[in-house]
Amino acid sequence: MPEVRLRGGEVDGLSLHYVVEGRGPAVILLHGLGGFAESWRHNIGGLAQRATVYAIDLPGFGLSAKPRTRYRLPFFARALHGFVETLGIPQVSLVGHSLGGAVAVTYALTHPVRVERLALLGAPVPGFPYRESWILRLVALYGLGEALALLGRPGLLKAALARCFVVPHAGEIDFLVEHEYAARTALPARAAYLATLRHARADFVEHGEDYRRAIATLDLPVLLIHGRQDPVVDGTHCAAVAQGLRRAAVRWLDACGHFPQIERAETVNGWLAEFLVGRPAPRGER
Repeated sequence: MPEVRLRGGEVDGLSLHYVVEGRGPAVILLHGLGGFAESWRHNIGGLAQRATVYAIDLPGFGLSAKPRTRYRLPFFARALHGFVETLGIPQVSLVGHSLGGAVAVTYALTHPVRVERLALLGAPVPGFPYRESWILRLVALYGLGEALALLGRPGLLKAALARCFVVPHAGEIDFLVEHEYAARTALPARAAYLATLRHARADFVEHGEDYRRAIATLDLPVLLIHGRQDPVVDGTHCAAVAQGLRRAAVRWLDACGHFPQIERAETVNGWLAEFLVGRPAPRGER
């Protein structure tokens, strides 16, 4: 797994791990909260047949650096821009799952000329009605979150993840929890996870209206892919986001939860390849 050290500004010297495969237009895959680059393992190969695919560990997650900082969406967007600049990628399409979708939107708003297309999978977007699950709200509490993090065990993590799938697959759950488990659950990683939960909330609560106004001006094709049984991000949120964008298409998946790229990988890969590399952009159901 390659590593790159970013250059410039706040993220100068920050190390990011990533996976890269394929040749063609650049596509970057952004994981969700607690995720990592290889969580896209069912999608990288399919997309790499038509594109250069980068899947990165966002700062604070996977094997990337875990600095003590404010983990707000603009911070992740600045790290993403550092990655794009350091690798010399002139223009990119972004695919974001869950938190990664919010990061992708933030990057597109701050660097619109660098983004060609945007795909959001089960993604919460600031500026639209969204309420975190009671579990995440509980974990975000100061003191209690730290105590729960210390008590966290693989079995508990697997049980929590299983609730995000319509039909949990033991092998998939095991991989999502056990991959690089030591690095992803060490104290710096737990601190970064809690900081992200707490700090990114400001973008949804305090800056939601700013996001909504800016998103209304975003003039690039956006594809939203959403499981109808997503227990983390309700389908009504996805529908509201689609209405707030100028050029949005929605693809709904029946019998699918919060991980469409895993639960329905073949279908999602086909939609993404058509949207990201095929022209023109597909029209979806509103």
